[in-house]
Parts: sequence; structure tokens; C-alpha cells
Amino acid sequence: MAQSTLTLGVEAVGCAAFDAGIMGAFGYPGTPSTEGFEYAEAMIQAQPEGRVAQWAANEKVAYDLALGVSYAGHRSLVTMKHVGLNVALDAYANSALTGVRGGLVLLVADDPGMHSSQNEQDSRKLAEFAWLPCLEPSTVQECYDFTWRAFELSESLQVPVMVRLVTRLAHCRAALHRQEPLSPSGLGVAPKETVQDWVLIPSNARRRYLDLLAKQPRLIAQLSPMNQLVPGSGSRGVVVSGMGRAYFGQLALEHPELAALPRLEVAAYPVDPRLETAFLFGLEDVFVFEEDYPVLEERLGFRGTARVHGRLDGAVPRTGELTPRQLKNALTLITAEGKGAITLDLPLRAPRFCDGCGHVDAYEAMQSALQNLGVPDARVFGDIGCYTLAAQEPMGAIHAVVEMGASISMAVGAALAGQTPSVAVIGDSTFGHSGLPALLTAADSGVNVTIIILDNRVVGMTGQQPSQALDQVERMVLGMGIPEAQLQVLTPLPKQHETNVRALESALRYPGPSVIVFRRECVQSLRRGVLKEHDREAEARLEQACCTPELRP
Repeated sequence: MAQSTLTLGVEAVGCAAFDAGIMGAFGYPGTPSTEGFEYAEAMIQAQPEGRVAQWAANEKVAYDLALGVSYAGHRSLVTMKHVGLNVALDAYANSALTGVRGGLVLLVADDPGMHSSQNEQDSRKLAEFAWLPCLEPSTVQECYDFTWRAFELSESLQVPVMVRLVTRLAHCRAALHRQEPLSPSGLGVAPKETVQDWVLIPSNARRRYLDLLAKQPRLIAQLSPMNQLVPGSGSRGVVVSGMGRAYFGQLALEHPELAALPRLEVAAYPVDPRLETAFLFGLEDVFVFEEDYPVLEERLGFRGTARVHGRLDGAVPRTGELTPRQLKNALTLITAEGKGAITLDLPLRAPRFCDGCGHVDAYEAMQSALQNLGVPDARVFGDIGCYTLAAQEPMGAIHAVVEMGASISMAVGAALAGQTPSVAVIGDSTFGHSGLPALLTAADSGVNVTIIILDNRVVGMTGQQPSQALDQVERMVLGMGIPEAQLQVLTPLPKQHETNVRALESALRYPGPSVIVFRRECVQSLRRGVLKEHDREAEARLEQACCTPELRP
């Protein structure tokens, strides 16, 4: 082992990617995946060696960047959360057909319990959908080891490999033992005889799909050593994966009799059906402990006569995070010693806007303008970001939040159906992520829709990463076809309240599409000085430009 360090599980993936010799790391910030990219980025900045780490405008762009690095023959890492994979799904599914050259590893962090997400989507389903391998670690060390293994598998099988984490493991911290880092080295661009593999016109795509299906037995054979059938005694058995594997191991230390149960430990997908059949032989009851969807539970239910217990029959709750207590309940291990357990009846504390947040001033101006125009019961379409907190009372300023970029499209749809005024609220990063196509549609629609862009210059909710739309929002808006006369840039401050209200009233009255940009830097990024260097460089460029003869007054 080269060295030891203390990391989060998601950071261990970024560390392993760096040590495995990646040339590029890409991603879009989203809890709980963000720190995986940031850890790799910090290591790359400390030892560049030609490497690059770059946030992308959205997850699809990030995946395409990583795929381009792979095409050029180098290893690459791309990171996102589970709902972000929806955005990248076109690229992800098609990359299964093109294949890869340099190893490509996709870090996806799922969020069971929806701590900071819209749904509990299970990324294992999308790996199965694309006929691609998925590795599921259960410890911080496995996060590192599995990522290293994922690069080897990717190049051996010539397909992308998913490493799937969940919130609890992503944000668990433990000691990590690293291997000796590799320097980035490439295989060179794809040879001419494989060029058509990357051109997915129908004739090539049909051929590549057959190739992908034919590759499945070899894929399963290479993954099988990561899955383990542990023999035991009795008619009851357990199947464990991910955090279920970690929790069962902890329980077995407290209750040694559990170690005698036959069990199937799953760390890689797809699972060899022969392994599942061998495990089920002779068992009457099987308990499945997996995080999120009943993926393994459903498979095992079709493979034998054993009664399969898990999320589908209520042995484990259908929603939310898996917990050690749930395993105890399912296995009837709750004893008298647990009945007197201490519980803390702590009051719930809802998240709120930071003190001094400019979004609050923007929302107050919007609500005043709507009140003044006689529409106090207006319905406002919101979007994904820290400004979503305005949906909560007592503010109650937005009334629909669905997915990234939906606010503008939904507002246009409502306006087309006759809602007046129709208002959308979106952040600057989300606007760059997926709001641009919707604004293009809004500009073309000609309906009365007002788009409010809350520009705090960073991706505030995930740690104040600089926005891809940094200082570009007005140009982007005009480029989408919004008339310059219908674009206003305002400063959300209490002293500007009346001015902002009048500007909003004007926009809301306008019969066509209009855009209001509220710009004020996030108070947290100001405290941290996130954009200090950027602003210093921008000011220097402006000063230099103003001193050139052709620009002098």
C-alpha cells in the first residue's frame, strides 16, 4: 500500500480514479455525489501532469466530455447523482453501443430517503437497462478498491462501468489505504477499423447492439468473482448488497448465530443466474436487504420456490433508507434489551434561507408586484436549487417544483393554456443546465410569460461551485431570442425594493415573454471568497481593455 488517508466514501472514488491514472474528471454538482469530483479535482490541481478536472453545464455534457477523453484513449471519471443520470441517459445508454477505449467510470450517488432529491430512483435499474455493469461497494475502502477495479473492467470489456453509492456510504468517513498512483497514460485514438463502432447510424447501431448482447456472458463471468455465496445451515437465508451487506456484517458481530445463515453477498451486477439458483436450493425463506428498489428481491422471486421477504412484502419498509434496525426487525432480533432504548424527541427544524440571502428580497419583490396587479393567488413555477425553499410557509412563493429546468417550460405551457400572468423562477446554474432550450421555446411562443432568473453566481445548494453561466446570463437570454427591451437586470436588496417591484409589474403586464435577472452573489460564497480571484482577473481584463487606444473615449 502506498499511503493511508481519511476520506468520505464518495471521496474515495475520486481518489481511486486519480490513482488509477485518469486524464479527466467531469461532473455536475449534486448531493451526495459532489465531493467525489471535488476530491479528484483537488488532487489533479496539486499534480496536473496534463490532467483536467472540469464542472460541466449539465450531466449529459459531463458524460460526453468523459466519453471524448475515452475515445482519445485515456481513462476518465464522470460524477453525478441519481436524478442527474436521467439527464445523461441518452449519452450513457448509447455509450454502451459505442463502447469505450480508455476506461470510463461513472460515479452515481443515489439518495434513498430523499434527503436532497425529488425521488428515490435506483441507478441499478439504469445499468440493467443499458446492459452495463454496476459495482456496489459497502465500505469506504471498497469505494476505492471497486473504482480501481471498475477501470480495469471497463478496458477489459470495452464498456463504461457504473460505481453506485448511496447517501449513507457516500458521506461516511473512514481510513483509506491507497495503492501506488499511476501516471496518466493513453492507448491513442480509436484505430480506423473501429471508427464505425462510434458512428451510431442505424446500420452500425444494430450491429453494435448485437455485439453488446453477445458480450453479456463474458461480462457476467468477469463480475462473478465479486459476488460470494457463503454456505450455511438451516432453511432461512439472506441476500445482502451495498449498505445491507455492511449492516448485516455489523449485526453478525452482535449476534454470531447470523453468521451460520446461508447468504448471497452481491457487489456487482448483473448477477450470474446460476449463482442465484445455487443459493436458493433447499431454502424455504429468504430475506433480501438492499438499498432502494427491490432489484434482487424481484429476481429471486422468479427463480425458486422459497418465500422471498423484503420491500415487496413489507418485511422491510418500501421507502426510505435501509437501517440496521430494519434488519433486526425482519430477522426478529429485537430483544428485551432494545425495548428500553433511549429515544430523543427532538423538534424538527426546517431548512431556511441564509441570513442576508438575496433570493428573499427577490421573492418579496415578486409577491408585492403580483399583489399590486391584483393576482395575490398567483401560481408560480419554481425550479431546483436553494431558492426552492421559497415553497415553504410562511413565504409560500412558488407552487410547482418538478425537475431541473421545468419551471420555464411549465410556465409557457400554462400561458398557452390561458394562465395570465404565468411566472417561472429559475437559478442561474439551473438555467445553464437545462433552462436554455425552454427559453428558446418561450421566446418563440409569444405568450405572456415572465421568467425570473435568480443569479447568485454560484451553484449555491451544493457548496458554492462557480456557475457555468457566471456573468453570461444576459448574453444567453438575448441569444435565445428575448428582445433586449424585455430583459432587465436588477439587484435584490431591501433598498431597491420599490424599484424592483415596478420593474416586475412592467414585465408581468407585457403581453409577450420577458426576463428579469436578479443578480447578487451568494452570501456564503462571498464569505468564502469563492469568486474573488475570478472577479480580480475580470477587473484586470476590463482595465486593460479600456486602456487600449481603440477603446479610449
